[in-house]
Amino acid sequence: MAILAANSSFANTFSHTPWATILQQHVEMVRDGRESRVDYAGIKKDRLLLLTYLTDMSKVTKKSFDSWPKMQQLAFLINAYNAWTVELILSRYPDIDSIKDLGSFFTSPWKKEFVNLLGEVRSLDDIEHNLIRGSGRYNEPRIHFAVNCASIGCPALLNDAYAGDKLDEQLAAVTENFLRDRNRHYFANGELHISPIFKWYKADFEQGWNGVHSVSQFLAAYADALGLQDSGSGIIVNGKLVSERLSEDSIGISYTDYNWDLNDVAR
Repeated sequence: MAILAANSSFANTFSHTPWATILQQHVEMVRDGRESRVDYAGIKKDRLLLLTYLTDMSKVTKKSFDSWPKMQQLAFLINAYNAWTVELILSRYPDIDSIKDLGSFFTSPWKKEFVNLLGEVRSLDDIEHNLIRGSGRYNEPRIHFAVNCASIGCPALLNDAYAGDKLDEQLAAVTENFLRDRNRHYFANGELHISPIFKWYKADFEQGWNGVHSVSQFLAAYADALGLQDSGSGIIVNGKLVSERLSEDSIGISYTDYNWDLNDVAR
């Protein structure tokens, strides 16, 4: 009876099929998944489907949400962030070159309160920094490679919805694909050059996820994706593998530029 009840609760969690349909039809993965481009013009034609999905999300109560397994919750929040970001872009598209155009001197676009979610009108910042990062429930630094800021510099918008039953696999894939991008992650002149995402959210990589307590240790776990294990031999600096130096927090790190241009397939 307990197993039946658990399965029933799982079955009643939220369906992301409409969002998956939009993504599969209008998001193009490029450079072997390292980046993606979004057909905002195409989504605008399918806007009713997007708005229906967002309306359905808004109907989910906090009580219902809290009853879901944590991975279902996290998938819901990531999809909510990404879908409402697309809706924000569409509010001015095509007269927009960057998501930053939707802000002002006084307010960033991420602080606009236009998201009706879990019983409150929220901002994108509220979803990311409070519901996901600030809740204490998830301790999942890889969300930074899943939530998408509609910019070329951001990790790719996945061309599928996130789902609780395969979320760990999806997060692993988007993390590796992002770190394989040699425009944003490369070793040169004795330093590892990485995306500024690791600077902005440094604290999230220090909270013990998977035994990791620093950005360097997190990156060391992805030495292959970062190209530090060329031909299996590895890059050596002063007699020691760079991957080992990362594990010891003894390698220099610098940050690459971030491109805020809109990730529009038409550009």
